[in-house]
Amino acid sequence: MTTDRTDVPATFDERSTLLTMLDYTRKTAIAKCEGLSDADAARAPLPTSPMMTVSGLISHLRWVEYSWIQVRLLGHEDEGPWTEEDPDREFHYRLTMPLAEVIADYEQLAREHDTQIAGWDLDMVAAHPLRDGREINLRWILHHLVEENARHNGHIDIIREIVDGTTGD
Repeated sequence: MTTDRTDVPATFDERSTLLTMLDYTRKTAIAKCEGLSDADAARAPLPTSPMMTVSGLISHLRWVEYSWIQVRLLGHEDEGPWTEEDPDREFHYRLTMPLAEVIADYEQLAREHDTQIAGWDLDMVAAHPLRDGREINLRWILHHLVEENARHNGHIDIIREIVDGTTGD
């Protein structure tokens, strides 16, 4: 598992800052999983949120990034795990998979996206606009992914503290 992380870019230009923050929020999610058993990673301790597990949140982060980059930005066919009957399937379909495998899949996708993004202009317009018809670009998508990761890192904190008492930054 990856624990080396920083929120300070090598240079403070927009691209470096944005990509550093995305990497930092990804690695923070993974760091919050360290030492967690597979059984505890699959536990849903919040009675009003039965799909909120650490494994499920890592899977969700992976698939959200896939959706925004591969489907929304590039226009690829959606091959995500969700269905019309189960639109939140990414939260629970991997709960029997070891946490290390869920994390490895997330890390692999992140590496692939980092390689692709390195050559793209931040003003690259997405193939698919927002639901309201407004066009978005890579810059907005990356900011959105930072927000998504940061928000779910807070959820992982709460679940982790309830499940095994671990707290962290």
